Amino acid sequence: MSPCGRALHTSRGAMAMLARKFPRTRLPVGASALCVVVLCWLYIFPVYRLPNEKEIVQGVLAQRTAWRTNQTSASLFRRQMEDCCDPAHLFAMTKMNSPMGKSLWYDGELLYSFTIDNSTYSLFPQATPFQLPLKKCAVVGNGGILKMSGCGRQIDEANFVMRCNLPPLSSEYTRDVGSKTQLVTANPSIIRQRFEKLLWSRKKFVDNMKIYNHSYIYMPAFSMKTGTEPSLRVYYTLKDVGANQTVLFANPNFLRNIGKFWKSRGIHAKRLSTGLFLVSAALGLCEEVSIYGFWPFSVNMQGDPISHHYYDNVLPFSGYHAMPEEFLQLWYLHKIGALRMQLDPCEEPSPQPTS
Repeated sequence: MSPCGRALHTSRGAMAMLARKFPRTRLPVGASALCVVVLCWLYIFPVYRLPNEKEIVQGVLAQRTAWRTNQTSASLFRRQMEDCCDPAHLFAMTKMNSPMGKSLWYDGELLYSFTIDNSTYSLFPQATPFQLPLKKCAVVGNGGILKMSGCGRQIDEANFVMRCNLPPLSSEYTRDVGSKTQLVTANPSIIRQRFEKLLWSRKKFVDNMKIYNHSYIYMPAFSMKTGTEPSLRVYYTLKDVGANQTVLFANPNFLRNIGKFWKSRGIHAKRLSTGLFLVSAALGLCEEVSIYGFWPFSVNMQGDPISHHYYDNVLPFSGYHAMPEEFLQLWYLHKIGALRMQLDPCEEPSPQPTS
């Protein structure tokens, strides 16, 4: 008898015992079927306990060795990215991959799709606007581990720097996170929360964008229906003032495929973090990838408390992302030499002047 068959037999026996003990209580047929499905699911996909924060930090400390690039591992993972998600052609919406009349589904919603009309089509570049392959890429997360890291100079030495969610780059942070940016993501929720959906004054937003110089603003305009209008307002706002930044819209098919790729490798979350989306893209677009600020824990390598971000301590919504699982996947790629994860300070902190 198969495992699911044994589960079904056990479930029927349990239902019979309940019926004898409580003759007036009957479970609906649907509830009984659900019990069988859950039992079969747990048999096929047993639940493993994820290491807690302390265990992960101790594991990283125990496994740290001198990092060496492994071109074979990097090439293999780049090929996997190309096969599943084709970032070279699908990273952004273009006239080539999103012709007029094409219908696409929002990757973050099950019930909504949209059809590309002439007004939307005109916003797309002809093709992905990067000279591929990119050479040396740095993907900069916003983790508090960057504070006092002195990694700014090293980050700025990369040929192509990617950043997450419009982070602050004022002079107080540049020693740790650098100032160079070629691409920065902008979640529509940030436009709603920080800039009032760009429905009123847009000067604050335009001024904030100047720090990113001639960079691409990468927006998931077609992930959630509520994110489309704020994303389009960003495009038109920057275009109307002749800003140096260029808006690129994430292709929902690319984001969906990246989500499936990592889900097949054990990351089960409502949605991947922006950082993991960017690292995934970089591994498919770049010859060499280094990542900074990817440390989702409340203590650093020495066990000292750190803030959640290098600029604040605002925590994410609980249960939305699976940050420890994401970290473990990236740590594995670091260990096999497919990318380099910077966790130690790049330079010693500057000595404080004595009075």
